[in-house]
Amino acid sequence: MLSYGYSYGGALLAGGAAAGYLLGWPYALPFCLLAAFCLNFFRDPERHVPPGPVAVSPADGKVVAIRPVSSGANRISIFLNIFDVHVNRTPIPGKVACVSYKKGQFLAANKEEASESNEQNVMTVQGVVGGVQTSVMFKQIAGLIARRIICYKKAGDILEPGERIGLIKFGSRVDVFLGPEWAITVHAGDRVRAGSSVIARIRESGKLASTEA
Repeated sequence: MLSYGYSYGGALLAGGAAAGYLLGWPYALPFCLLAAFCLNFFRDPERHVPPGPVAVSPADGKVVAIRPVSSGANRISIFLNIFDVHVNRTPIPGKVACVSYKKGQFLAANKEEASESNEQNVMTVQGVVGGVQTSVMFKQIAGLIARRIICYKKAGDILEPGERIGLIKFGSRVDVFLGPEWAITVHAGDRVRAGSSVIARIRESGKLASTEA
C-alpha cells in the first residue's frame, strides 16, 4: 500500500467520523466508501518480472492502440481505469537517459489525441537487453480525471527490471515507444499488468545485427 492511500483514506475516515457524530451515522457512509476506494486505488502489489530479452508493461490496464510512428518505432498505448493499479514500472532495466515534463490538456485518456495533447511526463531508459543496445521511451499521461503525475526517478538513475518509477493518480494512460529491434507480443484489447506482462521481445535479427556491428 502506498502512503497516499493511508493519507487519503485516513482523512476521509476522520471526516466520516465527524459527520457521523454531528449528523448521524448514515452521513458517514459516503466517507467510508470513498476511504475504501482510496485504499484500493493506491495498492501496490509485488510483481514477478519474467526473465529473458523482454520488455514488460509499464502499467496495469488495457492496450487501446498499437501504432507505428514516424521514427520507425511502434507505440503501445495502455489505458488505466480507476480500478487498475496505478503504480508505473520501467519496461526494461538500464539507465534513465532523460526525464521531461510537458504541460498540456486533460482530454479523456483513451482518445488518440491524448498522446500528444495531454499533460505528460516522458522518460527514456537506455540499456542492453538480450545482447542488444536499446532505448525505450514511455510517457505517463494525465487524463480527464487524473491531474497529478508523480515520478520518482531522474536522469542518471539505474533501474532494475520492472522497478517502480512513479504513478498517476485517478485514471490515466501510458504510452510506450519501442524501436524496430523489438517484436510486439500484445494486441489491442489485451489486459496487461505492470512489471509482469511481456509486451515485446528482442528480435533475433536485431541481436545478430548488433553482434556484427
